Amino acid sequence: MPSEPDMVLRPQRTRSAPELAEALRHARKVRGLTQTALAKVAGIRAHHISRIESGAVKPNIDTLFVLLSALGLDLTLSARDSGPGDPDKGIEDIF
Repeated sequence: MPSEPDMVLRPQRTRSAPELAEALRHARKVRGLTQTALAKVAGIRAHHISRIESGAVKPNIDTLFVLLSALGLDLTLSARDSGPGDPDKGIEDIF
């Protein structure tokens, strides 16, 4: 079990490729996996996982689903809500 409070896997909102890369990296670390170990489970080269996590490349949708499955994660879509500190953002503000 992770000893540090930030090493717990909680639902996380991601709205950009860099946020997704960070979420995948965090999930891998919470699971106690190295990039090499995740690569073996997912059937993806460790170098590719490194490039995804660093933001050098964006995973295609098939690769994303393979990584999510290997990490025991689901993709959940939800309506975007805007509240204090979270103004409505257009697509141009996200990408």
